[in-house]
Amino acid sequence: MPAPGAGMSRRESLVLDRPDLRPTVVGRAEVEDLLYREAFLLDEWRMEEWLELWEQDAEYIVPTNDNPRADPDNDLMYINHDYRLLKGLVVRLMSVHAHREYPWSKTRHLVSNVRVLGEDDDGVIHGDAAFMVWRFRMNDRDSYVGKYDWRVRRVGDELKLVGKWVTLDAWTLAPYGAVSIIL
Repeated sequence: MPAPGAGMSRRESLVLDRPDLRPTVVGRAEVEDLLYREAFLLDEWRMEEWLELWEQDAEYIVPTNDNPRADPDNDLMYINHDYRLLKGLVVRLMSVHAHREYPWSKTRHLVSNVRVLGEDDDGVIHGDAAFMVWRFRMNDRDSYVGKYDWRVRRVGDELKLVGKWVTLDAWTLAPYGAVSIIL
């Protein structure tokens, strides 16, 4: 029998090797409900409601394609937002002055392969999921494919997002040149 992690990429073995996490009572279906709700709200451009899914200490990070495990404090990122910047992003996207997104694009967020990896000592549940986002605007049709590394926390009766690390599978952003929607 091969050794655990044999034949897997370095990135996969790092995700699966999480001795810092313990089992959690939060199940995959509950996390899927949250991620599906998030996708629905984004597709409907209900940005204020989308923002309510996030905790005040949240972070939303999209690293560059060439350095998917970069350090947000020291390396260039496409997006590196805390909650305050997420609020500002919502204001900008909802404005008629958001030239890249006004009129709004039609988007479709697809989420699959959701896994719950475990819970840390602070009560934060960690996991990952695959995604594909289609964006249609005027004559443009773009697709973004990748992986979410998400973190959630139970707040009262519901789960809230505290972190989302979005790794894009494409080698470049061409032909788009930018990410003007929320992945």
